[in-house]
Amino acid sequence: MTATDSAKAETGKATAEQTTESGSARNGSARTGALHSEQGSTTISDIVVQKIAGLAARNVRGVHDLGGGTARAFGAIRDRIPGASASVGQGVSVEVGETQAAVDLEIVVEYGVAIAELARTIRRSVIAAIEQMTGLEVVEVNINVNDVYIAEDDDPQPAAGTRVQ
Repeated sequence: MTATDSAKAETGKATAEQTTESGSARNGSARTGALHSEQGSTTISDIVVQKIAGLAARNVRGVHDLGGGTARAFGAIRDRIPGASASVGQGVSVEVGETQAAVDLEIVVEYGVAIAELARTIRRSVIAAIEQMTGLEVVEVNINVNDVYIAEDDDPQPAAGTRVQ
């Protein structure tokens, strides 16, 4: 083996090691291979990714609810109807391509929670759940904090009545 052949072999080995160690290079090809093969392809619906993202976000401590004011109001009405089920995709919108997904979340945080840290935790949880369950690469998770939940808001206020009996 010549010095040139030896150098090529070392360069090839280093490139293979870098590709193996690189998460994006390894994960991208593994994801594409998982969804497309010689036997056929797998298509994942938007609603599947939406539900996975919603459940993953709701399971993070500090998230009180998902959705904007209108969505939460309709959800409260739906919860009062016997037999109606809660929507796990409420407050979640997604775009799903052949190998990638993007997620937008609208959340209500509990008072006292560090919002920046909560957002990082939500992103990690949502990305891990989607990538693990679907094989799609999550390119972004956008989080819109639209309200803060304060426990006193749920306490019933005494009815304003007369001062004397």
